[in-house]
Amino acid sequence: MSTFKTSRAFQASAATVFAAFSAPERLARWWGPDGFSNTFEVFEFRNGGHWRFTMHGPDGARYPNEAVFERIDAEREVVLRHVSQPHFTLSIRLEATDQGTTVHWEQAFDSPEVAAALRPIVEPANEQNLRRWQAELDRPGQAG
Repeated sequence: MSTFKTSRAFQASAATVFAAFSAPERLARWWGPDGFSNTFEVFEFRNGGHWRFTMHGPDGARYPNEAVFERIDAEREVVLRHVSQPHFTLSIRLEATDQGTTVHWEQAFDSPEVAAALRPIVEPANEQNLRRWQAELDRPGQAG
């Protein structure tokens, strides 16, 4: 297995959920697992745009990352290609529902071996990422 899938229902419109991803100051607050923070060097939120950032771990470790936005369909989908190691494609699809928006998160690693080695980290980290996204949506004054 080299693909990890999860989803979460948010009680917010697709526009509100998308806004928390497309605004770099908001995305920097919630991106990554619990205890991590981010510094964005480049954030070109457009098809073909680059995203270079450093994730700062709770232990002070620094994790440089680079991705390219392969496809952005406002309020519907974001697909990014992680071009630094480990290589993967992350597809985030927003599905409008009567209750709000369901986010479908699918992370496909190029290497099954890498995916297997990272599984104990990736599965909980993806859930934490979605939980942090929800917390960003719940912040006062952050309606889309």
